[in-house]
Amino acid sequence: MDKFAGQKRAAQYFYPPLDPYSQKIMPTGDGHQIYVEECGNPKGIPVIVLHGGPGGGCSPVMRRYFDSKKYRVILFDQRGCGRSRPLASVKNNTTWDLIQDIEMIRIALSIESWVVFGGSWGATLALIYAQTYPDNVTHLVLRGVFLMTERELNWFYGGGAGQFWPDAWGRFVDKIPEDEHSDLIGAYYRRLFSGDLRMEIQYGRIWSAWENTLASIYSNGNTGEPSGEYSRTFARLENHYFINKGFLKSDGHILKNMDRISHLPGFIVQGRYDMICPPKSAWDLAKVWPQSDLRLIRNAGHAMSEPGISAELVKIMDQISES
Repeated sequence: MDKFAGQKRAAQYFYPPLDPYSQKIMPTGDGHQIYVEECGNPKGIPVIVLHGGPGGGCSPVMRRYFDSKKYRVILFDQRGCGRSRPLASVKNNTTWDLIQDIEMIRIALSIESWVVFGGSWGATLALIYAQTYPDNVTHLVLRGVFLMTERELNWFYGGGAGQFWPDAWGRFVDKIPEDEHSDLIGAYYRRLFSGDLRMEIQYGRIWSAWENTLASIYSNGNTGEPSGEYSRTFARLENHYFINKGFLKSDGHILKNMDRISHLPGFIVQGRYDMICPPKSAWDLAKVWPQSDLRLIRNAGHAMSEPGISAELVKIMDQISES
């Protein structure tokens, strides 16, 4: 029997493991070295995969949402994380830098236009990239929508999600003096950028554990302890972007600019019980995007690896390849 009633393990929906046929480091010209890989069919439908975080990095499982006979799959580690260097660096690291990196990769690989596939922060980037370069996008496939708004940040770092996970929330706030609780992103910023490596790792682990605990609907609250280096990198990059409001011109920037891509076809896969990026954002996005197809997944949270979410993403990519 399946461990969870009505759902198979996510791995049962994936395509077989896939190795890259190309791996390269691309210099950005302003101090960063970006890791880029390609796998699948070099003559297939191009699709770029945008990972979450910021700071999450790509993983081999991200290659497996695509039929390798039909897709040319491009993955890259965004500035400061994964195999890109310098690790954990926030210098010259903004949303607009990442958008230009994506476009740099497209040009370097001689791709005319592509499918843009992203989840969580990757969905944020996908939308902003499409709004910036609408002629270079054929489809958008988004998961766990995050619109980089103050409402979303307040939900996750202001106690909203903590109403459902008071034990995990307690672990997140207990290490911060009470007089700093009104701005926890700022409080963590001071510790993650303190210059004290031990402190940065300590608070990086706490920051990362809060998010990891809430990622899956089946979480029992015990996420284990990730490596100090990964936790520090992830937390610094994410905090850097959040304290700067995503480097966007105004709150609600993405929804305000949806007219630029209203003609583009898109799919939105959203866990009904997503505690990190609640479905309200996906719903708001779909309402102003005539060509979107919103698919709310029952018994699913935020993680890309949720069985229902994985199944739907694979189904959508198969659908696009056959259209």
